[in-house]
Amino acid sequence: MAAGLSTAATLKPYNLLQPPISLPKPNQSLFFHPLKSFHRSTILRLRPPRRTSGFSVYVLTEDPKRNLQIKTNEKEEQEVNSGSVSAGVEEKLARKRSQRFTYLVAAVMSSFGITSMAVFAVYYRFSWQMEGGDFPWSEMLGTFSLSVGAVVAMEFWARWAHRALWHASLWHMHESHHRPREGPFELNDVFAIVNAVPAIALLSYGFFHKGLVPGLCFGAGLGITVFGMAYMFVHDGLVHKRFPVGPIANVPYFRRVAAAHQLHHTDKFNGVPYGLFLGPRELEEVGGVEELEKEISRRIRSGS
Repeated sequence: MAAGLSTAATLKPYNLLQPPISLPKPNQSLFFHPLKSFHRSTILRLRPPRRTSGFSVYVLTEDPKRNLQIKTNEKEEQEVNSGSVSAGVEEKLARKRSQRFTYLVAAVMSSFGITSMAVFAVYYRFSWQMEGGDFPWSEMLGTFSLSVGAVVAMEFWARWAHRALWHASLWHMHESHHRPREGPFELNDVFAIVNAVPAIALLSYGFFHKGLVPGLCFGAGLGITVFGMAYMFVHDGLVHKRFPVGPIANVPYFRRVAAAHQLHHTDKFNGVPYGLFLGPRELEEVGGVEELEKEISRRIRSGS
């Protein structure tokens, strides 16, 4: 009994080179079991060593002063670019406003002058015809009929001339109308003057002479004048925005006419329509109703 106690109290020297002895868990037995020890040691020897995986974290720091300098330079560059763009846009808008004003003055003076002359001529001619109590029914009916007929005929004349002349042998003049305009006028405006010459000639002959033939000539000249005025307001004002047209832009029929002529400039249907006031009908004949409706919707959304 004493020998056993002395043996249990004997201490062995601790070897630092050996791994530390693991203490038993609380639920483990304190008594030596040879089979259990052999089994555990065998499992430890057969189990492959664990591989531990690791990773490294790299933190890239930026110089705040350098970032601030870059942002400052970019902001200054943007301000310079926006300033130049704004100046360029402002200059372009000012030039466009000046051009529109110049054309507006010319359009108002010409239309007011032509309208005044036409009204004056019509009033005095019918007054002279009614002098003496003899009312010239045939002459007045011929004048009125030719006035309406000339308006309708001018639409078909303009369609034919647009297709057969302006887009053919006279393209060198009409081409200015299909390019961005530089200045208040374009070479294509010459055609308006050309059409005004026969109108003035017919009005003058019918004004200074009496009879059926002068009455017919006066009516034809009056119809050409009315068509030219309407063409200028719808084509130049409503479609191409060369001057403001006011409430005309809100008329549904004129909106369709403007949209149809805008498709002429896109060349989606080989130039159709070539006419102006009957342009929507021309598009219907070539199957362009869908494109016409799209253009009308686009103009309504853009407010043009």
